[in-house]
Order: sequence, then structure tokens, then C-alpha cells
Amino acid sequence: MELDDLSQSGIRRVADYSPYLDQIAGLASEMGLQQRSNLVQLEKCLHAEWSLGQNSILSWCPLDQGILVLIVPHYAIAEYTAVPAADPTMPQKVSARFITELISGERQLTLTQMQKVARLIDVEPKYIQLRQPLSGNDVESQIIEKMIRRYGINYVASRAVTLFDIVGFGLLTPFEQMTQLNSLSYSLNAAHAKMLELDVGINFARSSSGDGFYIWNRDHGIDANVNLYHFMHLVLADNAIARSKAIAKSVPRLRACFHVGSCYEFHQAEGLNPTMHNFIVGDVTIELARMIEAAYPGQILVGDFMADLSDQIRDEADTTVNLDAVRFLQRAQNHLGNLSGLELSGERVTAIKCYLTGEKLDNGEFNIRRLSIRDKHGLTRTAYNAKINIYRDTAKPILLGIEDRKLRVAVKRY
Repeated sequence: MELDDLSQSGIRRVADYSPYLDQIAGLASEMGLQQRSNLVQLEKCLHAEWSLGQNSILSWCPLDQGILVLIVPHYAIAEYTAVPAADPTMPQKVSARFITELISGERQLTLTQMQKVARLIDVEPKYIQLRQPLSGNDVESQIIEKMIRRYGINYVASRAVTLFDIVGFGLLTPFEQMTQLNSLSYSLNAAHAKMLELDVGINFARSSSGDGFYIWNRDHGIDANVNLYHFMHLVLADNAIARSKAIAKSVPRLRACFHVGSCYEFHQAEGLNPTMHNFIVGDVTIELARMIEAAYPGQILVGDFMADLSDQIRDEADTTVNLDAVRFLQRAQNHLGNLSGLELSGERVTAIKCYLTGEKLDNGEFNIRRLSIRDKHGLTRTAYNAKINIYRDTAKPILLGIEDRKLRVAVKRY
């Protein structure tokens, strides 16, 4: 290879190829050849505007034989809401809330909205001419939305995320670390396969925490979050079965946390293209990281959240429901029928019970105890201790989590 082949223009020529449309073939297959060709051209243009991560694409709207897009430098989103350093008395260009709304939800704007936003952030919209006008059908718009999101930053106000952490990971040899991470990855894949067998949808994504994985469902809404919680059950159950059979340190001992909160989603550059899979960072991952520090081996913690989640009732339009952690767990318990017919290690599951623990009252019932966790920064947060009991036909039940009475001895840790 000649030195000239590694020039900036040469690099960009290598990066021009992007197989994105192939990755969403399920949607693209519903369109004709001309529409697909049109979107291939659009994706190449968006990739060029992205410029190896130098820019971020905020919004789009169809116009004549093409589309308008709002493109800003990757650092500009933070600068729009910052107080001018030269004169702190000067107002911000736009409010943080305005930017947050701009990068939340659907990215398609009307032409009037596009012009107003462009004027507010002082950016001239970029016109991309296509081979033919957009058809305006739903599938085409869905694909363009996915393209725009891939080349920008996205804010999600209520995202359910679970964190699996390998206990004592730093004390293992590199070979043991690799083996235990591989075992956890297998448990994730096995749980996913079981849910698909039961026709329970979960489009899960993962990112490494170093000692484990953050896991979330790419789908939105209450049902998607409940499915993620049940997914956590199955991962921990598969891990528990594997641990009972393991001889060497090949299977990790886990602790897990579940929380719902806000986050930013983005696609990291991998080589010269943004990855197909997204990554997350935000309040929800920060809370999980702090919670997991206080969790005991084998413990399951649920954050004290209050989240607005979309809920589709039958064939009606989505409605927004406000749920706290306690009501969310009640909803999860009520939806366990979705897992009927489940088998674990060849044994049919007869019942699953998931609940938040507490002290036994005089009337024989149990309350729900709130745990106060103080992190290394001196900040305090609230969480709940969770239990999951999985009962099978003839095999011993799989008991996940720690009983409340066992926590009382060590409650000073919280």
C-alpha cells in the first residue's frame, strides 16, 4: 500500500461503504428497488456529513426531491446550553430543556419547525438531493429515523437497565476472567433464546462495565421494561444452574441491579463507521454503578425509581403511565404468565414469584423495606432488596437473591 492511500481523502473513500441498509433488511425488504436505491444514496450522504464523528445530525424533514438535515459539530450540543465564558451575565443560546426535547423521540420535523430550530441554534439546514422524492410511507420514514439516530445523540427519559456484576472479578487470573465473562455471555444468549421460544419479545443490547455488562431492551414502554426484568431472572437462573454443575472457577458468582432512569444513547465509531449497536450513559447507569458497589454476592437490588412509561392498551394508542418501583414489580409479577411453558435444565417451570423483601408483620404479611445506600462520594440513595423464586416439576427450586432476614445482620453497610 502506498503512503498516498492513507491520506485523509483515501480514508474517507474507504469509509464510504456502509452496510447499514443491509442490517435493517427486514424493513427495507418491504420497499421497491428504487426506494431502496434512494435510501442507499441518502445513507452515503449522511455518512459523509457525519465526517468520521466530527458532526452530529439533529433533525430532518422531507423537501422537494430530497431532505433537509440539521448538522452541528459534535461538541456544539453542550455549548448551546453553556453560559458564555467571556461574559457569565450573558444568557444561554437555548435552554437545556429545548436541546433535550430536540434529541428525544422522533427526529422528523415539519419545514416550519426546521426553520425555527435552525434560527434558534444559528445553523443553516443542509439540503440533500436524492434520486427521487421520498414516498412518505411509514416504513421509509422508520428507516430514515434509524439512520438519523445512528449519526446523532439520542436522549431517553425512562430507560430500564440491568447491571450484572461478577463478584471478585479483579482477584481472578486473566484466564479466569475471560472464562467467566464468556460464561455470563452464554447465560445472556441462553436467556434470550428461551424468551424468543416463548414469543416474548426482547431486543436486548449490552455494553461492558469491565466486571460485567449493562443490559437494556432497545424497545420502549412498560412491557419492554417488564420483559427486561424477566430476562434478568432467566440470566440469573441459567447462571445458578451452571454454578451448581461447575468444578473450576469457570462460572461467575453474580450480583445484579435493576433501575429505570434517563440516559443518552449514541453509536461509537468502530473503525471508520459508527457501530450498528448503540451505547448508553446517563443517570440510570450512574445509579446502577453506585448501587452495585453496595450489593452483596448473590443479591439483587432494584432502584427507587418513578418513571413515565408508555403503555399500549390492546389496539388503542399509547398512553403514559407513571410507575414507581413497587408498582412496577407488581406489574412484573402479574405478567409472569408470559413465561408459561418455560423449561430450565430440562425441567418444566411450574411457578415464578418475584417480589421486594421486607419484615414480617404481626398479621403474617410482609412490608417492603427501603434500603439506604451511601456511596463512596458520601451521597445517599434508596433501593429495594429483590427475590426471585423459580419452582420446577421435580427439581429443586431456584432461589435467587438474598432473604431480608439475612440482610439485617449486615444492614450497616447500607
